Amino acid sequence: MERTLQLIFRNEDGRLFTLSVPGPKEDLTETDIAGVMDLILAKNIFQTTGGALTTKVRARIVSRDTVEIAAFE
Repeated sequence: MERTLQLIFRNEDGRLFTLSVPGPKEDLTETDIAGVMDLILAKNIFQTTGGALTTKVRARIVSRDTVEIAAFE
């Protein structure tokens, strides 16, 4: 099963911006994630079409299970 950590922020225009991180560690805590999100905001390292990121909204882990039915190569 493929897992992705999604860090979701709001930008200056009020729109949501999602940063996806593949293969997150199993033992991540809310404190770990909040710290990284705060650092991203403090360093202002991402610019979106809606401006700089301004606030943390949420973080979540998305799991996806892929089953190949057929391959035609």
